[in-house]
Amino acid sequence: MTATPDTAAASGRRSGATPPTARKGAEQRPGLPMSALLALATAVFITSLTETLPAGLLPEMSRALGVGESATGQTVTIYAIGTALTAIPLTAATAGWRRKRLLLTAVAGFAVANTVTAVSSVYALTMAARFTAGVAAGLAWALLAGYARRLAPVPLQGRAIAVAMAGIPVALSLGVPAGTFLGQALGWRVAFLAMTALTVVLVGWIMAAVPDHPGQPRGERPSMLRALAVPGVRPVLFVTLVFVLAHTVLYAYIATFLDDLGMGDETDLVLLAFGATSLLGIWVVGAHIHRRLRTLTIASTLLVAAAAAAFAVVADGGALVYAAAALWGLGWGGLPTLLQTAAGDAGGDHADAAQAMLVTLWNVAMAGGGVLGGVLLDTSGSGSFPWTVLLLLAPVLAVVLTARGHGFPSRRPGAA
Repeated sequence: MTATPDTAAASGRRSGATPPTARKGAEQRPGLPMSALLALATAVFITSLTETLPAGLLPEMSRALGVGESATGQTVTIYAIGTALTAIPLTAATAGWRRKRLLLTAVAGFAVANTVTAVSSVYALTMAARFTAGVAAGLAWALLAGYARRLAPVPLQGRAIAVAMAGIPVALSLGVPAGTFLGQALGWRVAFLAMTALTVVLVGWIMAAVPDHPGQPRGERPSMLRALAVPGVRPVLFVTLVFVLAHTVLYAYIATFLDDLGMGDETDLVLLAFGATSLLGIWVVGAHIHRRLRTLTIASTLLVAAAAAAFAVVADGGALVYAAAALWGLGWGGLPTLLQTAAGDAGGDHADAAQAMLVTLWNVAMAGGGVLGGVLLDTSGSGSFPWTVLLLLAPVLAVVLTARGHGFPSRRPGAA
């Protein structure tokens, strides 16, 4: 008598054997390669911390370099300029490189740049080192999200990017305060040398734990124009540019905004609330992005808008400021993961080109946010920041809502 599927399955259960279909399903659903992804997260951490660390060490650095604090602050600007100017051409020029070699080259660039920054007493040399760090960042940012995607099966690609991008909120919430403390306790040069030491460790980690992948064949090299023609890429890039611009207008001047509310001495605590909920936000995104990218992007926009509305109506500080900072962090924390995943999904075969454009626009928005915030501060005062954020987020929400077919689809490609 020939066994039916039901009787065969029952027989398999009685004998303790695993049905072939179950074995096949288990083989098709591997877990995430956490050691490799955490190495990428550390690279993201170094990239973010290298960019923002001077902000906490401006007085010490300015005295050592013999320039004013405003001039020293341009070490952050020149970093963003280096990233914005080189991300697209370098991504195109290195498209044929094997991915591991390219990643190691970018990480080595940080080691060199941070070491030169640590030992330099010449302002021009320091600025050159910071520009070099920005170039390395442009290369790394365009590479890291795509690398994380390649390490995971399609249903888990968003989660893999979330793990890698966790380095951003960790750098902002823990890295910058720790680096500032170390710089104040032992000297700002020690803080940059510590970054170099961490980078050297990371090089060994990458060599041991991160698998290699080939570059793109010559006929498949990234084309920015072809990527822009792909449905969905333009909405993602628009949302990236305007959302990051809105965020930076307030974030770059948060100390001034809080000082005008009489909470200048609580800036670190407010940023701690922001950082803590940023970590929670990236955890939520990592857990659900494979099925709910669109919903999470809408939620992120609304959360940051709610935070801006709370900041706009607050009059004398207090608990409402902390609540607004918490909402802000919750909405912002997972946004890099959402946008890079959306860009990769929309770009398809041109994902690397889409990522390079995203990185470029991200840094353009950061530089633009600093400029716009400065103009607003001089003309309208810090109270105009939250209203500007709300004004900018309105078209962001409209684009996300209308890009249902491509860009921010109701269902991600390959989602189970």
